[in-house]
Amino acid sequence: PSMLCMWLSTIAGGIVVLCVSLKIFLPYFWQDLIYFLRRKRSKATVKKWTKNRIHSIIDLFMQTVEKKPHKPFLIYEGTVYTYQDVDRRSNRVAQAFLHYGNLKKGDTVALLMGNGPDFIHVWFGLAKLGSIVAFLNTSIHSRSLLRCINTCAAKALVIGEDCLKLIEKEFILNLLENNVAIWLMSTSSPSQHVHTLPDKLDKVPDNPVPSHLRAVTDTRNTALYIFTSGSTGFPKAAIITHLRMLAASLVFTQCGAVSQDIMYVTLPLYHISASLLGISGCIHLGATCVLKKKFSARQFWSDCRKYNITMFLYIGELCRYLCNQPCKEEDRVHEVRIALGNGIRPSVWKEFLMRFGPIKIFEFYGSTEGSLSFLNYSNKIGAVGRAGIFSKFLHSFELLKYDVWKQEVIKDENGRCEKAPIGKPGLLVLQVTEDTPFSGYVGNKEASEKKLLHNVFVEGDVYLDTGDLLKMDEDGFLYFTDRVGDTFRWKGENVATLEVAEIIGMMDFVQEVNVYGVSVKNYEGRTGMAAIVLKRYHTFNGERLYKHVEDFLPSYAKPRFVRIMDVMQITATFKHQKMHLENEGFNPEIVSEPLYFMYEPACSYIPLTKEIYQKVVSGEIRL
Repeated sequence: PSMLCMWLSTIAGGIVVLCVSLKIFLPYFWQDLIYFLRRKRSKATVKKWTKNRIHSIIDLFMQTVEKKPHKPFLIYEGTVYTYQDVDRRSNRVAQAFLHYGNLKKGDTVALLMGNGPDFIHVWFGLAKLGSIVAFLNTSIHSRSLLRCINTCAAKALVIGEDCLKLIEKEFILNLLENNVAIWLMSTSSPSQHVHTLPDKLDKVPDNPVPSHLRAVTDTRNTALYIFTSGSTGFPKAAIITHLRMLAASLVFTQCGAVSQDIMYVTLPLYHISASLLGISGCIHLGATCVLKKKFSARQFWSDCRKYNITMFLYIGELCRYLCNQPCKEEDRVHEVRIALGNGIRPSVWKEFLMRFGPIKIFEFYGSTEGSLSFLNYSNKIGAVGRAGIFSKFLHSFELLKYDVWKQEVIKDENGRCEKAPIGKPGLLVLQVTEDTPFSGYVGNKEASEKKLLHNVFVEGDVYLDTGDLLKMDEDGFLYFTDRVGDTFRWKGENVATLEVAEIIGMMDFVQEVNVYGVSVKNYEGRTGMAAIVLKRYHTFNGERLYKHVEDFLPSYAKPRFVRIMDVMQITATFKHQKMHLENEGFNPEIVSEPLYFMYEPACSYIPLTKEIYQKVVSGEIRL
């Protein structure tokens, strides 16, 4: 017995020493290990699904319908839709297009719809026919919409009733000329050539369409097109595969979500976060989603209390808007325990937790077109993720030294890229392999190829350029620094400066325009500013420019400031210089040239005086 006691005490002592050593030298070991095991389990789950012939999110949805037909799936404006309800309604959509739509398996159908159950009914109904569905941003105008529809070679367009007001007659005629069928979620049609969907749904049964139509032979096939501005240029259709959708449905599980959770989705469904993480995540969990037409900071916590919300999706701006609301006694009276999203600033993060209680905030990093994602599973304030001791078994990424001025990676004397040192920003790149493929953009080979870096470290290797600058600290935590290229972020949206510049360049008094983002105190991201060179013998017209950007640009892309220049500054390679302009910003005490401010009450760009500048910086004038 004494020998046994000695052995047991030795083992116990060893365990204590090991635990203490881990706590001192590897403080995040257990968190890293748990996350690593969860990720491995997620990969195993997807493989198991594939073996069991679950190759798409619709297959997964059908399985959940069988298991929980009467479980509430969606709650929208007080109305409950069970999994069975959504299944049957989407069957009707599939039947309607099968009978009246003239669609073949593999055809692309574009969706221009706001948040609501019909978005999901139409999406799932088309997926049951084997269609590729392209989600269109409801904030963009006709000109950009046409480009998006042409890019993905859509055979049809479904327009939600709430989006009809965005559509111009010329836009419809252009689509009809290109043989794109137009379907409206409305009982009345502006033209005999434009179809209506609701009346057709009443004429068809809610029986399933033949299962071979939705059958997916390879999970690497395309499921969706989701448009992104990427790091430069016009919106591009990122290819979302069935495999990626299935993998995305597991992210909330990695955050500790369970089937009893109730999710609150206020983000637009055409965004990858709401559709892939939110809706797909609910389907995997068999959970309930409370869907909101639009985000409302005023109603947010009331809804959370009303529906017993336990988790929600956010963007950085969303959390700031909640913090900006007047304080109430019941701010901490809610059941919310998980928040998943990206873009929250450290100061907002701290304020949010202090005010609304100990909610676990899972900040993540991911891009629409890339297969790399980080999750801040340790909930460290400010970080977008962590390269833990097991991360090399999950993904192969690097941070490369990057010249922000020249906008290119820094190479050594052998022409190879160099790794960014700890604590310094570097360009995030992901090695392209069979496990981490880059599907590219549909209809844009040039843009797809531009995203790839070849011979980065050795001959023949290929890396995906994310277009983002991140830095890593000594503990392996990753922090988002900025986007490179011509894109900046404002109001939770990426703004492609090339597209904004093209719109402003349509004005008859504009000779040259350079669009860039400028920082504004107490605001996330950067807001738009346009440097303009006027045509000879022309003067700046603030009222006309105001009306023009109102007509052609979404609210988040409208430049708030204008700078009139005599000559545009360019680089040796004839590219517009932006950094100098960004650094000078919109301060009239620094910039000697004429400055203008987009002022809504006057419906014009008015001269930016020192007084107006102070009101903007102090927050008296809201942007």
